[in-house]
Amino acid sequence: MSDALSSLRLPWKVKIILTAIALGTDICCRSDVSVNRFLANLLDFKSPLLKKPKNGVKSFDTTVDSSRNLWFRLYTPTIESTSESLPLIVYFHGGGFVYMAPDSKLLDELCQRLAREIPAVVISVNYRLAPEHRYPCQYEDAFDLLKFIDYNASAIEGFPPNVDFKRCFLAGDSAGGNIAHHMILKSADHEYRELEIIGLISIQPFFGGEERLESEIKLIKAPLSTYDRTDWYWKAFLPEGCDRDHPSVNVFGPNATDISNVRYPATKVLVGGLDPLIDWQKRYYEGLKKSGKEAYLSEYPNAFHSFYGFPELAESNLFIKDVRDFVGEQCLKRSS
Repeated sequence: MSDALSSLRLPWKVKIILTAIALGTDICCRSDVSVNRFLANLLDFKSPLLKKPKNGVKSFDTTVDSSRNLWFRLYTPTIESTSESLPLIVYFHGGGFVYMAPDSKLLDELCQRLAREIPAVVISVNYRLAPEHRYPCQYEDAFDLLKFIDYNASAIEGFPPNVDFKRCFLAGDSAGGNIAHHMILKSADHEYRELEIIGLISIQPFFGGEERLESEIKLIKAPLSTYDRTDWYWKAFLPEGCDRDHPSVNVFGPNATDISNVRYPATKVLVGGLDPLIDWQKRYYEGLKKSGKEAYLSEYPNAFHSFYGFPELAESNLFIKDVRDFVGEQCLKRSS
């Protein structure tokens, strides 16, 4: 793995962006587990709403609860025909539970791409950030937003008439993949009025534990997700006094609950061979399989953490194809 990392060749633009993100992250993360939020916001370049269609997509912002800055950005593909129904993807963003928002440039562009190329209606969720708001705030926000969508489905601005709430997918990258998993667990005992969650798209999900796995050690020089940074994120996210074997982190670890009897949809786990978190992600996939769940794994050997956000990379295009195929297959199963 370390040989592959040393031979990794990236376009200069991608290298510059990765270097800038890593430097900005390290500067903003203080040793006392607080964040220089002013600087972090300054470095987080934002994308405006697409009030007019751009490359086949429009977007709308909706506030759920202004007191906790709970809102979402809705992306709608502007395809000519409305005869074919569109699946709904509810997307939870990454950023270690500490950074990013739906209007962050890289995330906004990714969600536009998903809406256009799947195609699907995409909802990108804004949730409270750590360390100002620790566990379980992120899970509470995410679940409240799902219930809001379910209850207000017909009244939300921007929803096209052909969106199919019975073909709903939860998706998330990194920390968002963690949130999406826990939303499936929360949804298992909840009866939605309109939503039917038929799939989970887990993109390089952020899981961990007290044990240090091989990929974390061997890929110490990988872009973005070194264990020094991920350890800091867990400290910022978890309640005081908790370690990384907390069930929110180590979901199949010593303190986890058995999910064998939990309603769990078909799951696509997408991982990168140059991501230090890959061994935890594969352990998650294996845990789902051992629990009797329908799970599929796609691995991109030369992909680093957050590779999917760079459309100039070949692996990013393969990622889009794999997500599109998974969504199509699950929708077909439901209709058959």
